Amino acid sequence: MTAALDPEGTVPRRLLPDPLGGALMAKFFRALGDPTRLGLVAFCATQERSGTDCVTRAGLSQGRVSAHLGCLVSCGLLTLRRQGRFAYYRVTDPRVLELLQLSQEVAVDHATAIAACTRVGPAR
Repeated sequence: MTAALDPEGTVPRRLLPDPLGGALMAKFFRALGDPTRLGLVAFCATQERSGTDCVTRAGLSQGRVSAHLGCLVSCGLLTLRRQGRFAYYRVTDPRVLELLQLSQEVAVDHATAIAACTRVGPAR
């Protein structure tokens, strides 16, 4: 188990052990690790969005956006609702929005170090 701080930053708490030795959490973060997927999750976090809206927002081809959306749906981060020929996407769990907000705060606080990091490659 890994020690962590509570939201107030005072009392250590324990993170639950990953039964797969870190593989499950790593896969979770890889799903969010692509800039397009991360942007799509953020876009779908506050309201349901159509596939067309997602394509417009991402600025990529429909096929590429569909592949990213399929990944997010299969990982359980987005839900898919079909209505006729149309597909609508929404974040599955409201904690995902909290995670995005918290991670953005951490990234901003450490932006210089993150930008200078040579061990993690640039976004593709």
